[in-house]
Amino acid sequence: MQQVISRRRLGWCLAAALAVVGIVPAAAQTFPDHTIRIIVPSPPGGGYDLIGRLLSEKLYPELGQPLVVENRTGAGTLVGTQAAASAAPDGYTLLVGGLANMAFNAGLYKEPRYDAVRDFTAIGLVGSFSYALVGRRDLPQHTLKEIIGYAHANPGKLSIASAGTGTGQHIASLMLRQLTKSNLVEVPYKGAQPAYTDLLGGRVDLFFDNTTTAQPLADAGRIQVYATSGSKRDTLMPKVPTGPEAGVDGLVLDGWIGLFAPSKTPAPAVAKLRTALAKVMQSPETRKRLESGGWRIIDMSPAQTEAFVKAEAVKWPLFLRQAGIKPE
Repeated sequence: MQQVISRRRLGWCLAAALAVVGIVPAAAQTFPDHTIRIIVPSPPGGGYDLIGRLLSEKLYPELGQPLVVENRTGAGTLVGTQAAASAAPDGYTLLVGGLANMAFNAGLYKEPRYDAVRDFTAIGLVGSFSYALVGRRDLPQHTLKEIIGYAHANPGKLSIASAGTGTGQHIASLMLRQLTKSNLVEVPYKGAQPAYTDLLGGRVDLFFDNTTTAQPLADAGRIQVYATSGSKRDTLMPKVPTGPEAGVDGLVLDGWIGLFAPSKTPAPAVAKLRTALAKVMQSPETRKRLESGGWRIIDMSPAQTEAFVKAEAVKWPLFLRQAGIKPE
């Protein structure tokens, strides 16, 4: 009797295993069959949000299902990225990831509770951008050298906004203060929009922000622009010098943004998402829309993307340690 029961149990186990094996291809074939969530780990209005909303719009025709953007904010980009890392790896939760949450956070937090390389799979990179150091329009200093000179002569008199710990704006501000040994008072904000509210209102003096979002305000004469952080001049602001051209060697920070999924997402779902994203990025309309906004399109294979993200995840935490930044 015991042998019969054991054989029956073995049969049930085998049947269950075969059923699961049969389900996986079926699920892969029907993916996606309902709404996909794209987590943006920052408030509305910034570069991450812009890319998240663009992809939600453009991927819908390719995937046949709506993509809903969810802004999960807190601790810079940490909270939203943690939420994506702990989400079910089924292809229905994606993350807008970039330099801040895929590279900076590992050097800023003792326990970020995720590993960018181990816990995520890159669907693909979208574009890169630079940051612009801007100031309120009535600030008496009109060049970066004048800003630095005034800061040295008047420690603590100039303030600089930060859009949240671990954001590109935050690291660019750290780099500026570290490289110039300037005593600029950091004023933290929860995103770029509230920082601009105070900058335009004259309650904060400086801000390092994504060039794409700074450019319209600069063109309208509502802010001053002192330098951009890219390795070369930004196409949106061709007359504005880079950090080194403005007199600060080493002030170079090229941001990048892409789309990621939890690392255990099934390979068929990842493949479909990659194919859809590739089609979107090959679209002349999408490329024109991004390039007109100052983005530089990133064209990389999955292997190249994986190698790039790994390299960035090593490079920037090392830089932060060497700059004396202690993880919180």
